[in-house]
Amino acid sequence: MASGFFAVLDDIGALMDDVAVSAKLAAKKTAGILGDDLAVNAEKSTGFLSSRELPVLWAITKGSLVNKLIIVPIALLLNVFFPVAIKIILVLGGIYLAYEGVEKIVEYLFHRSADHHQETTEVLQEDKDAEKIKVRSAITTDFILSIEIVIIALGSVLEESITLQIVTVSIIALLATIGVYGIVAIIVRMDDAGYRLIKRSNGKGALSVLGKLLVWSLPIVIKVLSVVGTIALILVSGGIFVHNIDFMHHLLPGIPSIIKEFGAGLVAGLLAVAFAMAVKKILKLFKRKA
Repeated sequence: MASGFFAVLDDIGALMDDVAVSAKLAAKKTAGILGDDLAVNAEKSTGFLSSRELPVLWAITKGSLVNKLIIVPIALLLNVFFPVAIKIILVLGGIYLAYEGVEKIVEYLFHRSADHHQETTEVLQEDKDAEKIKVRSAITTDFILSIEIVIIALGSVLEESITLQIVTVSIIALLATIGVYGIVAIIVRMDDAGYRLIKRSNGKGALSVLGKLLVWSLPIVIKVLSVVGTIALILVSGGIFVHNIDFMHHLLPGIPSIIKEFGAGLVAGLLAVAFAMAVKKILKLFKRKA
């Protein structure tokens, strides 16, 4: 009886060792996409009143957890019964990410004005509907990025047992949500932490300098993350196309992969934006005729 109990403990210990090794490998392979995920979601979690930042971030985090609960079991099942569907889902998600990235560039270059920017900021801060729209957009983007993270993590343990696959992918999915949104929470609260340091130090000493640095640097960090997040959307989408479409994978082999991926994402995004604009114009014409 005792020997059987200790045998079970040995099996559990061996499984935990295997999980630790596979999770470490999967974490290394998903590090790049996690960095992109951080940049994108940090940019999407800003633009709200200070009192709404954490509630909005918590809403996005809960949505991200739900995304993982949906994606992980479906990815595991599809990998067993219909693996080609994973590539199709990835490519469709890549088109959405490319559209989001290029739409931001087009908006900045051709539809930007000081008055419009100010009006948009006020709406984002005061209009609950606009807040819900931005939260939904963030959760949708997280869904696509989560698919990429889960698929990469799953790909690193395809040769292992189904139990090890489930545990490893679940750990990476959970760490991705907690790690990414934990760091985002720290970023969006930098200014509040800075103000508190200034207040405690009465505006004097090293703490005051640190507080002022945090307050001063937050707008710069947000702007940098906005740019990096947009580039990340295009790069991630391009990476999805290059790695999952054979034609694009073998196209222009002499070009560095990062340039090819950015170019693929940019072209796909431009086509997606053009298609969306054409559809909007057609719908407007139908509405006028009606």
